[in-house]
Amino acid sequence: MEELDLLKKDWNKNNNYPKFSEKEIYAMLHKNSSSTVKWIFIISILELSFGLILSIVLSFTKFDEQNTKFIKDLGIYTYYQIMISIIYAVIVYFIVRFYIMYKKVSTTDNTKLLMKNIFKTRKIVQNYILFNLVTFAVLFIGIFTFGLKKGIESSMLAHNDNITEIPTNIYILSFLVVVIVTGILTTAFWFFYKLLYGFLLKKLKNNFEELKKIDL
Repeated sequence: MEELDLLKKDWNKNNNYPKFSEKEIYAMLHKNSSSTVKWIFIISILELSFGLILSIVLSFTKFDEQNTKFIKDLGIYTYYQIMISIIYAVIVYFIVRFYIMYKKVSTTDNTKLLMKNIFKTRKIVQNYILFNLVTFAVLFIGIFTFGLKKGIESSMLAHNDNITEIPTNIYILSFLVVVIVTGILTTAFWFFYKLLYGFLLKKLKNNFEELKKIDL
């Protein structure tokens, strides 16, 4: 961002720096924005690739066998598979959108249009992050709520408890534990995404603000 910092100072009429025309400033912001969106696209592909490779590696381990057995025992394996397929399909959709926005930003030759595309890109990235966080939370709560319910029922049967259903207070307490753990893990993922995409989104926001000055 050193070049952009130089332009900012020039834009504020600091005589210690050479003067740049609006066209030169636009070209610099255009190039920087295109590069930033390109990195968003690349990182999203790397993120998906890492997830797929990790899934393939785990499929050869006992962990995957135990996990699959656990989900099958809950009676939700089919729904789980459908959900995972939908999640991957949506992620691919977002990656395609990132690529489309990269091409749009790269070929834009108008200040207003570039600002519009930068704004749209930031919204798409934010929606992508939100989708990942929400789906993780829903899956985690759903699977472990079923798991806790089945675990408590199995424990009650093992101790020959003459109870036909789980007491409400135990069920509520167990559910609250799942929600709290989900909240902690989701927050951790949010920080991860903030670290991964936050810097790039900030660059796009800064470029947007600089373009507004040109467009005034």
